[in-house]
Amino acid sequence: MTRSEGLAKAGFSSLIELAINIPHSYSDTRLSERVEVSKINTIEAEVLSVSRPPKRLLVMVRSHVGERNIEVTVFHPKPYHNALFKPGMKHVLQGRVELFGRKLRMTNPKIVSKTGQIVPRYRCRTRQDIYRRIVDELVSVESLVEEGLERGTAELITRAHRPDGKWLELYRKHGGIGPKTLEALKFAEAFDYFSRMRAKRVRFDAKSSLEGSIEPFLKRLPFELTEGQKGAVSDIAEDLRGKTAARRMVVGDVGSGKTMVILAAAMMAYPHRSILMAPTSILARQLYEESKKLLPEYVDIALVTQGGERGDPSSAHFIIGTHAILYRDLPEADLIMVDEQHRFGTEQRKILEKFHSDGKRRPHYLQFSATPIPRTQAMLDSALIDISLIGSTPFVKDVKSEIVGRRDFAKVKEHIERETAEGRQVLVVYPLVEESEHVGYLSLEESEKFWRSNFDGVYVTHGRDRLKEEVLQEFAQRGSILLSTTVIEVGISLPKLSTIVIAGAERMGLSTLHQLRGRVGRTGLKSYCFLFTNTPDNERLKAFIKTKDGFEIARLDLKFRRSGDILEGKIQSGKEFLWLDTAEDEEIVKRAKEAAGGR
Repeated sequence: MTRSEGLAKAGFSSLIELAINIPHSYSDTRLSERVEVSKINTIEAEVLSVSRPPKRLLVMVRSHVGERNIEVTVFHPKPYHNALFKPGMKHVLQGRVELFGRKLRMTNPKIVSKTGQIVPRYRCRTRQDIYRRIVDELVSVESLVEEGLERGTAELITRAHRPDGKWLELYRKHGGIGPKTLEALKFAEAFDYFSRMRAKRVRFDAKSSLEGSIEPFLKRLPFELTEGQKGAVSDIAEDLRGKTAARRMVVGDVGSGKTMVILAAAMMAYPHRSILMAPTSILARQLYEESKKLLPEYVDIALVTQGGERGDPSSAHFIIGTHAILYRDLPEADLIMVDEQHRFGTEQRKILEKFHSDGKRRPHYLQFSATPIPRTQAMLDSALIDISLIGSTPFVKDVKSEIVGRRDFAKVKEHIERETAEGRQVLVVYPLVEESEHVGYLSLEESEKFWRSNFDGVYVTHGRDRLKEEVLQEFAQRGSILLSTTVIEVGISLPKLSTIVIAGAERMGLSTLHQLRGRVGRTGLKSYCFLFTNTPDNERLKAFIKTKDGFEIARLDLKFRRSGDILEGKIQSGKEFLWLDTAEDEEIVKRAKEAAGGR
């Protein structure tokens, strides 16, 4: 049997994938050295006597070890039991021995035909004996070393398939594999993942090498870029200079200043053309205004939305737009950027890139996301796409987070009265638009009357509201309180927003809560986040209020929800890692990435 034939029959794509599918249990047919009560024993037994009370077979046997006889009980015996258990006959029996009064008793034992073996049992789609033969032929220390694993790691994994008595004793003592074997399995799984994903990664020639200077842009900034922003800009500069089309994801924590990185990338592309696609007209307009303010005057900028155009897209160096740009006859670009990439479908992103491809040559492609992911997951996803993480923010936010319940509502209302009286704005987020008997919270529609009767300047919007962009813009200018659903998660800048109240907070993922909390305090304003919940002792919410680091929150979210791969959807579609814990195993993944040749 060739390796490929064996792997195909076992249902695996690689040798390491086969090797880390270690046995779930072991059948130990070695003869016991002594009879141990309350444990599984394997004994050579001679039948001394047999009796047949109703629905039972009682057999008294003499063991090859120990001086006391053992009473064997077989419930609902079959005809073959009567043939097997006759005085003078000898068998090897395996079963749990218990003490009843002064009697040793074994109930419904298994008759063992082959002794002296430790037989592994696997989760597999073929017969156990066939599967064991495949493992015996393919999995060895030498074969795993040839795959790139260190010898010590290979030995730990191989021993799990072929344990000796001492290993099995420790296995039973620990109630499973030991910590060293577990670490070896995790490392091997991560190493195999990186090795195989890199082989799948498709690279294209770039349409152009882009080496525009960002110095004129930096000189116009009234501040210095953060270390996180500088790191992302450096990564992008290296990408764009190359002859291979860049494919990079820039993941920035809430308020980390992704816009500055986007503008720096547009400057690197200049005088070549770049295009940025944003998910909403509000975001596109904000980015356009920022670009006009911060980029040098000689950079020609255009805006394209469903509502119309600003500037001339046919001659612009930098085109900013919504998905409307997919349906316009635009000139070719050498750099494509997508902001909040998860808000667009895969097909929309492909269309944008395809429109600007030239045969086998592709434009450089940058994706931006304000949804932090666990650093471990970012490293894993970097096997298919380069990733930069912006963890730091331009300033430290002063946001106080607090869990509140119904009895705290009067206190929250007083706080809102103080904030709005000072000219600051408040956002109240509801889990549902309309009333539902399945949710223990008032809906947005049910609550609207209360807020309007107690406060001035109340605005309302939600995901199905066709006028939501106009409502948000008007609220930004003159509103006091905005009632909304999570539609506000990303979008318009609200510099006067000092307080957010999130109703039914325990119903939301921690990353969503982090995005919502990121709406307040964006200009350094002293701010507040109230998590309104019917379950104030919720462990997830307690963990959330202790940290403001989006990447740590994403790790906690994964830990609590066991969610999948955010970027590519690999794990969400059903495939989970067998051993790796993407919420906890950052160091192991880092070592595996380096060992597999990753930077």
